[in-house]
Amino acid sequence: MSKPWSEVDLDGSALVVVDAQAGFDDPWWGTRNNPDCDRHIAALVTEWARTGRPLVYVRHDSDSPDSPLHPSRPGNELKPYLEPEPDLLVTKQVNSAFHGTPDLHAWLQLNAIQGLVVCGITTNHCCETTARVGGNLGYQVLFALDATHTFDRTGPDDRSLTADQLATATAVNLHGEFAHVTSTAELLAESRRGTGPRTGA
Repeated sequence: MSKPWSEVDLDGSALVVVDAQAGFDDPWWGTRNNPDCDRHIAALVTEWARTGRPLVYVRHDSDSPDSPLHPSRPGNELKPYLEPEPDLLVTKQVNSAFHGTPDLHAWLQLNAIQGLVVCGITTNHCCETTARVGGNLGYQVLFALDATHTFDRTGPDDRSLTADQLATATAVNLHGEFAHVTSTAELLAESRRGTGPRTGA
């Protein structure tokens, strides 16, 4: 279970920016939600850099030659707003940022970091998976839902869900068990007050 907000220390939390890569702007992925996602990620990155808090970027190096995220393609590059130098760059080929190189869990432990703020792309795949694994490993996870986006998906029975529906499902799946689901505005407000989020905020 995630801790109440009154017990979360933003100063001891790393911002983990998952797969904010140019390739996700490719029409190949289909219809997306949340056009404000990039602006919100950029705001969180700027705030973490300003305050000197730990900053982690994660890059997905797809092993599929057809993917816009394949290392041979320009879409593999991180988005331009990830200009501040990260404390750690993790590369991966699976969903979880904890299953990449270098070892994110080992680095967090070495630096005595107990909290994570997760944002990035996509909401219900790599961001949700990273939050789940982080929660299972004992980290206090804040999930910045509006600093993520995803795409419409069709299941094996040909039933389709919109990107907004999938994002809502992620929020329901995570909140109160793997993470505390929050917003960019709330995180920025609490950061500028110099405190962690508060219960009931």
